[in-house]
Amino acid sequence: MGCGGVLWFLLVLATGFGVFAGAVRPAVVSIGAVLTYDSVIGRVAKVAIEAAVADVNANASVLGGTRLNLVMRDANCNVFLGSAAALSVLEHDAIALIGPQSSAIAHMISSISGGLQIPLVSFAATDPTLSSSQFPLFVRMAHCDSYQMAAMADLIEYFGWRQVIAIYVDDDYGRNGIYYLDDELAENMSKMYKIALPVKATRNKIIDLLQKSKTLGPRVYVVHATPDSGLNIFSVAEQLHMMTDEYVWLTTDWLSTVLDTSQSAASNSISYLQGVVSFRQHIPRSNQKEAFVSRWGELQKEGLVSLNLSTYGFFAYDTVWATAYAINDFLNEYENITFSSNSYLQSIKGKMQLGMLKTFDGGNLLIKKLLLLNFTGLSGQIQFDGDKNLISRMYEIVNVRGSVTNRVGYWSNHSGLSISLPENLLIKRPKNLSLNQVLGRITWPGGKTETPRGWVVASNERPLRIAVPNRASYLEFVRVTNGGDMENVSGYCIDVFKEIIKLIPYEVPYKFVPIGNGQTNPNYDELVNMVVQHVVDAAIGDIAIVTSRSRNSDFTQPYICTGLVILAPIRSIKSSAWVFLRPFTVGMWCVTGAFFFVIGVVIWLLEHRVNSDFRGSPTRQCITMCLFSFSTPFQSQQEEILSTLGRFVMMVWLFLLMVITSSYTASLTSFLTVQQLSSPIKGIDSLIASNEPIGYQEGSFARSYLVDGLNVRPSRLVSLGSPEAYKEALERGPKNGGVAAIVDELPYVELFVAKTSGFGIIGQSFTRNGWGFAFPRDSPLAIDMSTAMLKLSENGELQRIHKKWFCNASCIVTSGINSEPSQLHFSSFWGLFLVCGVATVASLVLFFLRSIWQFIRFNRKHREPASTSGLPNRSCTQVIFRFFDFIDEKEEAIKNAWALVSRGESLLSKANLIPN
Repeated sequence: MGCGGVLWFLLVLATGFGVFAGAVRPAVVSIGAVLTYDSVIGRVAKVAIEAAVADVNANASVLGGTRLNLVMRDANCNVFLGSAAALSVLEHDAIALIGPQSSAIAHMISSISGGLQIPLVSFAATDPTLSSSQFPLFVRMAHCDSYQMAAMADLIEYFGWRQVIAIYVDDDYGRNGIYYLDDELAENMSKMYKIALPVKATRNKIIDLLQKSKTLGPRVYVVHATPDSGLNIFSVAEQLHMMTDEYVWLTTDWLSTVLDTSQSAASNSISYLQGVVSFRQHIPRSNQKEAFVSRWGELQKEGLVSLNLSTYGFFAYDTVWATAYAINDFLNEYENITFSSNSYLQSIKGKMQLGMLKTFDGGNLLIKKLLLLNFTGLSGQIQFDGDKNLISRMYEIVNVRGSVTNRVGYWSNHSGLSISLPENLLIKRPKNLSLNQVLGRITWPGGKTETPRGWVVASNERPLRIAVPNRASYLEFVRVTNGGDMENVSGYCIDVFKEIIKLIPYEVPYKFVPIGNGQTNPNYDELVNMVVQHVVDAAIGDIAIVTSRSRNSDFTQPYICTGLVILAPIRSIKSSAWVFLRPFTVGMWCVTGAFFFVIGVVIWLLEHRVNSDFRGSPTRQCITMCLFSFSTPFQSQQEEILSTLGRFVMMVWLFLLMVITSSYTASLTSFLTVQQLSSPIKGIDSLIASNEPIGYQEGSFARSYLVDGLNVRPSRLVSLGSPEAYKEALERGPKNGGVAAIVDELPYVELFVAKTSGFGIIGQSFTRNGWGFAFPRDSPLAIDMSTAMLKLSENGELQRIHKKWFCNASCIVTSGINSEPSQLHFSSFWGLFLVCGVATVASLVLFFLRSIWQFIRFNRKHREPASTSGLPNRSCTQVIFRFFDFIDEKEEAIKNAWALVSRGESLLSKANLIPN
């Protein structure tokens, strides 16, 4: 081998050695942790992370000989200091960050780690807005609050509460979690009031906010706070007497974290936490878990840790192991850890040494390895979903009872609420909280086990503000005197309300708030709007339930049925000498008279050939025909009907006469006996078409109905404020500055008619509605009052109240135009006339067919033998006249002549019937 060959060999050897040396796994890999040391979660997590790093380094098989170097810094529960701590960690070439537990700090550090391509793995930042789309290198090793809020919403729906008050810390963690709860409750048609606490709220601030919350109706509180500040809320609640059986307190998992971690905190606060229901992230039992708990106890005995383990301690421990497994998979593929200088950071000059920060080249690969993990840790199965969150397992529902917290059920996003472990519920059941899901017995604040109602309508400190109309007229319904105190408000509507309140199964403190000056009636639309705008809590009185009012408010069941009617002057109609003509219309009289004449003619035709009573001189026959027909109703005719067709026609005609006669008699009786009241206005259509002024009650919805619903010009409408104004306007009439009629609700008009003569109700109500009490939308009191109102109606109390106010001297009798007895129209009898006409025509057709047949046969037998070869020439007119002559003869004479002809004798030559 020459010198050149030796040099070539050495070069190749050196190159290979260099490559081999570059591929050696690093001996140490740095990871960082940013925690708040002086916090409930931080004190436990710090020890758990250090223990996990020690366990990883003690097991050479985890990283193949590589050791973890933990660089930990204190975030001091401050976004700025936490960001500085993260930068300090990253200066040590950390390739992964663990923590922080604060969601607000996590938002900032996620941006920093994302810029340097360093994965951030948090075991306690549960803010749902920490999304993978915004922060691609953020991974959550805990349950996202979106799952916990879904569990909270299911729990609230399970107990049937529709309104809750949420108390939360006013930061990213508190706000975003409560917003998710609000969305979940909205799907269940539930409402939430929000109370935001400053991050470091003083006790006085908490007292002020809780005092204000007591003025709201709901008594179900959801507390979403931090483990370090949440207990202050319950301490204040006990001071304000808000831990009684009237209240419900639900918390997220921060409370179970406090109670599980600190025995001293639990013993000091357990007295004012009685009945509170909380969530706890479920950690399944395992040998690994039991071994670590035992080891933790040893650390406590040695004085290395003062707090007990919590769920976040398990998650923190598993986070280190997950990071170690991901780093091992990364090194197996990438084989080395390299950083690149960031030219932009190096260009920034100043005291901050930002140029020392470097971008991790393998950040994206490491995050991929992390997301592919699937192993069993202390907290259970470690696996991530598509949003880079730990696949949610389940929550425990715990109840503070006595000196311990009792588990009363579970929740998982697969099976919902259950009393047993969701792993035992293999079949996904439909979400029907009342049938399929159940929890154990819960002891609520105050020691009761019955589910609290969860809301109050009012308290003695703040009674329910009930708006009542201070009317100027019709005071029988609502009367306000001397300022509107409880004892100075009376009337029919007020009595109904007071009786309903007695049937409500709980106390409802209230006070009346008169609306109006008492000089004019208030506008009832504005009255209902005051309820919608929460100026008052409810409105009672003679409030009509109409569509425009019920869009934004809830009404009770109507306690009286009403509707719009027309009030107008009326006059009595005196009987006349021609009253007997009124039962039939002119058309009916004409048709009936025509049938009398037609029937007389038909009967004459049918009987003329066979009945001697219908023969004689033309004058006698005409008289007989007319008298027979018109005397039929009185059955006084002397003529007997002999022909079959005549009897058939008479049978049908007599049936028709029987129906018409009885109808006429009944109608005439009505005209003669019932008092007839008349008005030029016949109904709402004629009133609108008249173009005359129309009155309405001041403040009533009648105006908007007439204008918007019936398109009446506003210029035609006249506002009237009292019964006296009603009477005056109607008496003056439209030509003298008054009105033609008044459109008002039925109860007012009935009361007016009962006290004032000369006026009446025209027709029937042309709307259908009722009076009810108005409440804000989704008010539970409206439902309970509707139920009580039905009971009031069933037990007869509602009728008794009505009789008390409107039947003192004499009960109201509606005096109005009972639409006068209807005249009988032809349209009511055309069927009978049709049957009679068809029978008559059919009889005539049969009669003429039979007569024509007889006429033809008779002519054939009497024709001369000499003329059989050819018929004599006769005109059509001659044939017709001969036919009429034929049927004018008596049928008996024709038969006799026929018999003689058959014997060869001609007996009809004188009648000129047979040709010569």
